[in-house]
Amino acid sequence: MTQANIQGARETLLDVFGFADFRGGQEAVVERVIAGRSTAAIFATGAGKSLCYQLPALHLPHLTLVVSPLLALMQDQLAFLQRHGVAAASLDSTQDRDTVREIMERARRGELKILMVSVERLKNERFRHFLRQVAISLLVIDEAHCISEWGHNFRPDYLKLPDYQREFGIPQALLLTATATPAVIDDMRAKFAIAEDDVVTTGFYRNNLELLVQPVETDSRLPALVEWLAPQRAPQQQSSTIIYVTLQQTAESVAKALANQGFAARAYHAGLDSETRDRIQQGFMEGEIPCIVATIAFGMGIDKGDIRNVIHYDLPKSIENYSQEIGRAGRDGKPSRCLMLAGRDGLRVLENFVYGDAPEREGIRHVLGEIADAGRQPARQWPVLLNALSRDSNVRLLPLKTLLVRLEMHGVIAPRFAYLAEYRLRYLDETADLVARFEGERADFVRLLIDNIAIARTWGTVDFERLHQAGAAAGIDASRSRVIAALEYFQDKGWVVLEGKRMTDVYEVRQPEFDIDALADRLLAESQSREQAEIDRLQAMLDLFESETCLTRRLAAYFGDTRFKHGGAPADRSQAAQGCGHCSVCHGHVARLPGAPPLPELTDADFTRQAGPFIERHREQLGTLPGAQRIAHFLCGLSMPVFTPLKARQLNGFGVHEQRPYPDVRAWIEERMAQPG
Repeated sequence: MTQANIQGARETLLDVFGFADFRGGQEAVVERVIAGRSTAAIFATGAGKSLCYQLPALHLPHLTLVVSPLLALMQDQLAFLQRHGVAAASLDSTQDRDTVREIMERARRGELKILMVSVERLKNERFRHFLRQVAISLLVIDEAHCISEWGHNFRPDYLKLPDYQREFGIPQALLLTATATPAVIDDMRAKFAIAEDDVVTTGFYRNNLELLVQPVETDSRLPALVEWLAPQRAPQQQSSTIIYVTLQQTAESVAKALANQGFAARAYHAGLDSETRDRIQQGFMEGEIPCIVATIAFGMGIDKGDIRNVIHYDLPKSIENYSQEIGRAGRDGKPSRCLMLAGRDGLRVLENFVYGDAPEREGIRHVLGEIADAGRQPARQWPVLLNALSRDSNVRLLPLKTLLVRLEMHGVIAPRFAYLAEYRLRYLDETADLVARFEGERADFVRLLIDNIAIARTWGTVDFERLHQAGAAAGIDASRSRVIAALEYFQDKGWVVLEGKRMTDVYEVRQPEFDIDALADRLLAESQSREQAEIDRLQAMLDLFESETCLTRRLAAYFGDTRFKHGGAPADRSQAAQGCGHCSVCHGHVARLPGAPPLPELTDADFTRQAGPFIERHREQLGTLPGAQRIAHFLCGLSMPVFTPLKARQLNGFGVHEQRPYPDVRAWIEERMAQPG
């Protein structure tokens, strides 16, 4: 990048964003992006990743398209941009058609510099048509670790982003994440052809964070929390604090207990309505609510500099989640504390979440059977409605998406296009006036549309097959693509209101001949391998909390931070030779986490009483007996699509063993089912 460009970026930094200088690795990333190079920015939580695309977007000639996994992230970043006068917008599922149409029209006219979308929107047929009409300079992928199946929250749809970049002719990409191990970084680089020199990392060492692990028995956890927070009970002493829990009911009970002890605390979780969540979050941001007891639904995109305490009341889901969550403390650089009230009691719930995603072998086989059937058809196309396939195969949505990605990677199927299976419209103009706007064959085509879209009261459903046949009979091109293009044009002109639903993904069956049982066994083994990797990830987290060496150093090493080398000090040499000097281990306290309380031994009578009603309902409604995996899911309170029509949650045995290890419950069931009679 030329000196003039560097100077221009610095002027933008000050004039638009109000910052006198770059932080950490920001300048290195901005320099690479403005120079036209694909780049990866691996920044610790709170290190300023967003500026790495926000500033270059103002220097690039065309639109910057930002893909983000969470609506909350988009909203927070959009609010920041709008406060600084940057022409930015987002598209999300909460917006009405008029708003979406206006935003897309602004982008077409070149009035937007930044457009934020979810990854799912890139499968939308209409949105993809729109992207082909717009010049895009940069594809930004927020939370980019989701690309990698080795990341802690792999999102299958993210795997398609490299293909989208090529499809829409986007010349460069910028990957942003706070939690990428060296293996994940290598995976990200390979998928987007990013040079090793164009990976910029700030490291994970934060010298203002005090990492503390306090082993606490389950029954003593709430008193320990109250005691730890006691110095800030007085209103003038209360500091901004986030307390993370696993379950919604825990958030409510802990917040209520703290309030009864005189703390200004509120619960925050996904079970609250959006208005309540927004009000609580705003109160926390403005300092009116000093303490939030929250599930991980809270915190993504939160940019509050003076959070002094982050407390984990329950175990986090992984080291990556822990790193993200403690990274919200002390963003202003002032000393802040991160307390883990650790015990192994929550491990069973976290492990069971992992086992809950494992598909049944018969579910995998059902999917493969559909593919084999489609492969025997002349077109070898397989249309997929995900919700319907999930229901029919009894595979939950996320594992189903992962299964489809694995089948792509095995070369069995390949995605070709996606479309909305259903469209409906409502006329805003008189139909006669609509026809009168056109002449010749185009007028005949519009008349054919009107005659063959039956209106019931005010809305009409578009029947593409009926239109195609009517067009063939009249010698008029009424193909699906032409019909959609015409209806979108009518909507853009304000002549109709157009709505679409039931997204359908169409795959090509590339291997029509395959051994269903052999492939089912292979895919099941791959699923079990990923399952074990997630269990190992949980064990690595426990190993971190029970570390006999510096916690900060162990955490940095996990993410490949080279500022701690061979057991030595941070690169700045300002800390003690063997550690950071500000974690519980460096304070002389090595944690030994207390185990979960013992549970009574299971009996045959327990099986009959707890599983019997589910087995009987399954037999009555489905005509078959459930397998051990399905019964184990029921007893451990792990959802399956088949549980909805069975109304399994209404049975008394549902979730009765959610605190027991899933493998133990399943082994007990298998032993019981193997007994004669």
